[in-house]
Amino acid sequence: MKKIAILTLALAACVSGAALAQDAMTEQQVRASLTEQGYTKVNDVEFEDGVWKADARSADGNRMEVRIDPATGKVYPNTQVAQMSEADVRAQLAAAGYVNVHDVDYEDGIWNAEADDPEGKDVELKIDPSNGKVIGTEKD
Repeated sequence: MKKIAILTLALAACVSGAALAQDAMTEQQVRASLTEQGYTKVNDVEFEDGVWKADARSADGNRMEVRIDPATGKVYPNTQVAQMSEADVRAQLAAAGYVNVHDVDYEDGIWNAEADDPEGKDVELKIDPSNGKVIGTEKD
């Protein structure tokens, strides 16, 4: 009976992992999305810290580093100005069930924070600077 329970849990983990992989954009999709949004010379595309990162030239020819939401493809240029304060970000995270929020800072066009998620896991978060939505998580 224990073997069946273990196999069931393993299968569930694989299925949920597959579902997450299906929801995230691939490198090709990220490159295509950036190109569609007017970016050129897209280089160094990599998935790191729960979000996609890339170097590219903006439509006006400026070289910049961008972060990309892996689910929606929304681009966050490193020159973007935050629309929320640190207090606003902390409030949004608390409302979403995160506790022990610390090391909150704004860097490269997005908010970053560390916290315990609603399940008690220690995570590093990447947060949309305009609405406080978590766009990327990674185990800390």
